[in-house]
This record gives sequence, C-alpha cells and structure tokens, in this order.
Amino acid sequence: MTGANCYIGAVFLDHRMDQKFIRNFSIIAHIDHGKSTLADRLLEATGTVTNREKKDRLLDNMDLEKERGITIKAQTVRLKYKAKDGNDYYFNLIDTPGHVDFTYEVSRSLASCDGALLVVDASQGVEAQTLANVYMAMENDLEIIPVINKIDLPHADAEKVKAEIEDIIGIEAMEADMVSAKSGIGIEGLLETIVAKVPAPGGNREEDLQALIFDSWFDPYRGVVVLVRIINGRIKKREKIHLKRSGGEYEVLNMGVNAPFYTELDVLSAGDVGMLICGIKTIRDVKIGDTVVLANKKNTPALPGYTEIKPMVFCGIFPVESNEYEDLKDALEKLALNDSSFTYDPETSAALGFGFRCGFLGLLHMNIIQERLEREFDLSLISTAPSVSYEVRLLNGDTKLISNPSEMPEVGDFETIEEPVVSLSIHLPNEFVGSFVKKDVGVKQI
Repeated sequence: MTGANCYIGAVFLDHRMDQKFIRNFSIIAHIDHGKSTLADRLLEATGTVTNREKKDRLLDNMDLEKERGITIKAQTVRLKYKAKDGNDYYFNLIDTPGHVDFTYEVSRSLASCDGALLVVDASQGVEAQTLANVYMAMENDLEIIPVINKIDLPHADAEKVKAEIEDIIGIEAMEADMVSAKSGIGIEGLLETIVAKVPAPGGNREEDLQALIFDSWFDPYRGVVVLVRIINGRIKKREKIHLKRSGGEYEVLNMGVNAPFYTELDVLSAGDVGMLICGIKTIRDVKIGDTVVLANKKNTPALPGYTEIKPMVFCGIFPVESNEYEDLKDALEKLALNDSSFTYDPETSAALGFGFRCGFLGLLHMNIIQERLEREFDLSLISTAPSVSYEVRLLNGDTKLISNPSEMPEVGDFETIEEPVVSLSIHLPNEFVGSFVKKDVGVKQI
C-alpha cells in the first residue's frame, strides 16, 4: 500500500476522488422482480468481478438466502465504472430484501443513499412492496429511477407497466430503462442513467466527522464490524472515534469497503460508505442509527437515527438443553447486532425452563431468525406458538403490555383487554373495485 491508493484484487481505489464522482443508491423492488440478478449484472458490467468469481446472487452470502431464493440481509458493494464522459465513477450499491418482513433492512439502507433503482417486473407490474418501498424512498427524499426488468419474457408488457408506474405511483416512467437482468440487455444504458440521474452525495469533507451507523455484525476475529455512511468530514486509520449514544471510545484499527470482497482503505470521506474495524468486543456498545464522531470532538451534534421498530409477532425461544442458556443469550446478542429489527427479553417457563421472549416483524422473520440461531450458532431450540401482544388497562388506570399469558393479571385486577388492530390502505386495479366492494368490507374508492 502506498500513499492514499491501494490495489487489491481487481479493484483500484482512489480515496481522494471528488464527491461529484460518487453515486450511492439502493435497488428496491417487490419479491422476485429481479433485484439480486440485476446487482449481479452491474457487478459484471463494471468489471468488479472476474469470470472466475462470477456466480448467481453473489451478494446473497447466507445459505438460507440461496436455499429460499430470497434476500434477507441488505448487502453493500462498491463498483468502479468508467462512464462515456471519460470519468471514473464509484458506485456504492446496496441490494435490499423484497419481503415485507425485512422492511427495516430497506429503511436503513435508504437512509444511507441518495437514489434508488425501482425495479418492476415487465410481466407482473406494480405490486405491494413496490409501493411500500417507493413510499420509504420518498420519505428519505431520494431520486427514484424506474427500471423495467424481464423485458425478454414472452408475456412481458413494458408499456402497460410504465403506465401503471405513472398512474399508481405518480413518477415519470415513459423514459424508464428497459433491461433484462438475466440476459444483460440494457445494463450499459442503466449505468449511464445512474451517472446522470442519481445525485452526488452532499456533505463537507472539511467539517467535523459525522458518520451514520446503518449496519453492523460480529466477526469472531475482528470483533464488531461497523458499516457507516460518512455524512461530513473524514476519518483515517489510527484515529480515535466516539459513539454518541453509548459513549464508547475506540481506535480505528482498520477500514475498508466490499469491492465486492473486503478491500482495505486508509481514509473514508464525506459521501463514502465503508466499514470500520475498531476491535469492539462489547456488542451492546454499538447501536444501529448511532452517530460516529472523533473522540477529540465529542460535542459534534448527532445525526437523526431511525424510528424504533415495533414487533408484530412474539414467541418464546428456549434451549433444548438447559445448560445452553448462556450460549443462546450470547447468540441473540450477536444476531441482534446484525438484525436489530427483532427484540428479546428473558422469560421463564414452568415446562421449558429459562429462555427468551422474542418479538419479530412477521412469521417469515420469526422463522428466519430461528433457523439462523440454529445454523450459525449450532443451537438446538424449542419455540412456542407465535402470538401477538395485548394491552391491559388495570383498575388503577395504568396500562400494561402483555406478550406472554403468564403476565396476565388476575380477572379482578383489570378493566379491559385490547388486542392489536391494523389500519390498511388497499390498492387494486379499477376493474376489481366493484367485486371487492360487494364483499361489504367497508371500502371506499378514492
């Protein structure tokens, strides 16, 4: 390594690149509309992976993701692209999940981006998560670029899908890029669109450091690895950092990016997305949404974090062998670092012993967490039937949230019990409104 540049593998990284040549964007879509396949084609078209390294769904690095054909964790990768204007651009690309149970992954990813590729299947059109993800992107004030995928399918109708995007979502789509992620059609044009339409990141590299933590995970050899978007300032190796929420101070031992494999850097500056390795062993010190500042400038203001997630489904998780309780506790701590959208609290069962009451965003999320605990931490677990939480109003006027039947007060100690209800907005084509309203569900056409 020499100076500010390093060469590792097939990627050459210039850490002093002007911000106007950086593009930070996510790929968002409904399930099975081709996000991960499109990410593969972008990696290949920019020469980020060699022919020997190519494989399907390269960014889906969990066995569970490959087996189920879904993306569970958002993955970040840096690409280098030489545009037609002759300049080299760096793309920080985040491939996100499509299933509603992993919406929190998408929301965190969008908070670290400046634009989003909205991928819509040319044969399926606009679907539920298409809308949900668009609304999240709009809340983050991102530039939304529609992309029509799978145009080479026999039953594809790209013009109809463009009209749907304009009518239902309300964004201009007649000039949308037409691609086939599977065969590589239109990928070169999409890269030029990213350069032209995704805005360069803001921020000032001369100001005090402010970096947003939007993901983290535990590495047995490096400790906690923190993924950050640098909003202002810059950070160098061997500098000391301060975490605003936990108050911890650490020295930056190493830093780098996925390109698509770990590539070491000396500096991360405003506009960059990268990893900090500080030898952090205390998992509780790292919080998603926290702000990283320099230790000698602790009074630097914190950045806005994320909305606290609200679990929808609860179940008890207990070790088959009671002596594995501490192992389960340790595993939950490490997994919560990687997926902060689930909660856990200790509980005791007369039949199952010591365990944890866990909250999840949905049934698929619950199933995935249980499988990850068993596979990644070699645990044998028993789980109770999933349930929801209830709100109990006590006689003294207090309210108590109950997620376990054992916590329910005696019959004479409370006034009312309230269960969760859901307020829904239902989007459907005009031709189906009549038959839907006939079912007397109280739907009003708008």
